[in-house]
Amino acid sequence: MLDRQQMRQLKIEPPDQAVYKEVLGNWDALAKPLDGMGEFEELFARIGAIRRDPALDISRKAVVVMCADNGIVEEKISQSGQDVTAKVAAAMGRGTSSVCRMAKAAGIEVIPVDIGINEEGSPEGVLPCKVRRGTRNFIKERAMTEQETLAAIEIGMELAKRLAHEGYKLLATGEMGIGNTTTSSAVAAALLSCDPKEITGKGAGLSDTALLRKIAVVEEGIQMHELYQADAFDVLCAVGGLDIAGLSGVFIGGALAHVPVVVDGVISAVAALAAERMIPGVRDYVIPSHKSREPAAERILEELGIRPVLDAGLALGEGTGAVMMCGLLDIARTIYGERTTFADIDVAPYHRFG
Repeated sequence: MLDRQQMRQLKIEPPDQAVYKEVLGNWDALAKPLDGMGEFEELFARIGAIRRDPALDISRKAVVVMCADNGIVEEKISQSGQDVTAKVAAAMGRGTSSVCRMAKAAGIEVIPVDIGINEEGSPEGVLPCKVRRGTRNFIKERAMTEQETLAAIEIGMELAKRLAHEGYKLLATGEMGIGNTTTSSAVAAALLSCDPKEITGKGAGLSDTALLRKIAVVEEGIQMHELYQADAFDVLCAVGGLDIAGLSGVFIGGALAHVPVVVDGVISAVAALAAERMIPGVRDYVIPSHKSREPAAERILEELGIRPVLDAGLALGEGTGAVMMCGLLDIARTIYGERTTFADIDVAPYHRFG
């Protein structure tokens, strides 16, 4: 099993800047206005640099959905009970949840993972990787032990590396777990050293009164565990979730295997930030998707240095925003992959000035 010292020693190779420049040059050679595909041109240059290949093959894709329960639901910070986590995960296993419907339309495989559902077994069709049956209540004790956090991170890392070995060219991230906007708010506030009031939102639809309770719980957890001075790993142990830790591992594993990983909403964005803080260089392998409705999301993406492409007020979860982004990437790539150059249509190319 991975230990903390081994994790600290992991090194991320930077993407290939020569390929980055080559892809941008290829875009300029296409029969279109310069920068006509906007942010997609730079995104694909990043994907090429990550994969060390200007061909930009993203034909095989999967969304990894980490499912886990959170002990903090004892504090009445959610409309729903923990049983909903297992029910939605079971729907993923059957291929009937929201992300499964969208992924089928986009030609993306859904890989639901039971990394911490509060049930004895795992739902049929869900990858059984349970570390424990949900985390502990973080205002009573630390959510996870060091060993549990490391186990969750390693599960994500090994899954990402296995998928890369099996030929997946692009990974996306998703999650399911009642209470995980509370854990993600706590982790985000600690990592960003900001007031929880600034970044805690209503999640799946809290009342104003319940939101105040949620903020108070996050504040109490941060103060109790003295997290403003803690490193990212200790923050995860104290107030994180098994889903967040597992997704952090997916981002780390993707970077180690030179596979781009699409970030979804606020929970996977928190996981990406935690991964970057633990293993610098991970951020270079993260591909944006959308701007989540949760207030922490924009701050986290700014910290990671990436800009969301979609801004549609999405808050569905499960990796649906990342899947939607994968569909857009497929559409945009058709111009690059089935390229028509200026020479093909006997037109003089545009030239850059300045």
